Amino acid sequence: MVVAATSDSNSKSGSFIKNTQPAAVVDAEKQPLVSQVKVVTAYDKDEQPSLLDIKVLGSRTFFIILYYAFCSSLMLVINKLAVYHIPAPTFILSTQLGVSVAVVLIGDWAGWLVADKLEWGKALKFVWVVVGFVGTLVANMKVLQNANVETFITFRSSTPLVLSVCDYIWLGRALPNIRSWSCLVVLLLGAVGYVTVDADFKMTAYFWLMLWYVFFTFDTVYVKHVCDTVEMTNWGRVYYANLMAFVPLVLVLPFLNEHVVLTTINWTFYGVATLILSCVLGVAMSHASYLLREAVSATLFTIVGIICKVVTVIVNLLIWDKHASPAGIAFLLVCVFAGTFYEQAPKRVNKQQHQNPTSGASSK
Repeated sequence: MVVAATSDSNSKSGSFIKNTQPAAVVDAEKQPLVSQVKVVTAYDKDEQPSLLDIKVLGSRTFFIILYYAFCSSLMLVINKLAVYHIPAPTFILSTQLGVSVAVVLIGDWAGWLVADKLEWGKALKFVWVVVGFVGTLVANMKVLQNANVETFITFRSSTPLVLSVCDYIWLGRALPNIRSWSCLVVLLLGAVGYVTVDADFKMTAYFWLMLWYVFFTFDTVYVKHVCDTVEMTNWGRVYYANLMAFVPLVLVLPFLNEHVVLTTINWTFYGVATLILSCVLGVAMSHASYLLREAVSATLFTIVGIICKVVTVIVNLLIWDKHASPAGIAFLLVCVFAGTFYEQAPKRVNKQQHQNPTSGASSK
């Protein structure tokens, strides 16, 4: 976490981040979203790491994964508690977004971090990021309000199957190998198995789950595209995404009648403390999310999120009385452990580049 933050703070304000990783690693993760990808070692085993291949992933990526896992594991439970104490999910989201914007502005002003200044060209590219971001967040809160945490986690476990195809079509990666396809199929079977034994099945909850599924898939693919093609500091991405999501959400807040709910709430210490903690985690989660999106493929990013939910399940079982049956938990663990052995698909090799490995270097 400290390593990630330091990489941002060493840059000059408003300038682009210079990646200090070796050139081979940078080329493997920073190629444009087009067919002329210039990676000649894309089918080497070393370019297809799983989460177990720590040496291949590299120390920086490994620490980013730990940072993201910590935030993601706690965020879902804290949001669940926040909605329980303050049943106004849009208000909670607006507060989290506003705090994130304030933290970035104050940090940039104080010199603790570096964030890109607002520019019209970058803002236009972030419009669709905000659509996916807000849609995913709102649907996520509605799911947590109407279903148990395990239901949400298990549906999320099936998203890599779809995202691996999206990686191939839009993000320039190869299709998964046999081992990885098997892992993704097991993830899907685990999700289907959970649904068949879910004692708390609710059509309302599953409607929001399907809506979340659409927004999440779009958001994951498009944000990866933006990270690959728009040069910005990581805190700049956090600033743009949260600010551009905060403005429309605040504008629609009065029409959702949540202000009526807020006037009837008994504001306890636990409710306020949970809201504050969710805001702190929201800042860290946003920062960690963009770091990890830049470092790995869209599919592996999603699988990391699924794996780290093991901690979420454990915490949820300890503090919450609304959880799945033992059979449901077993199916959930099948999903989680299958994701551990998934190998990140490599970048596709351009046929002309594959035949003439030196052509890419000479064209620069």
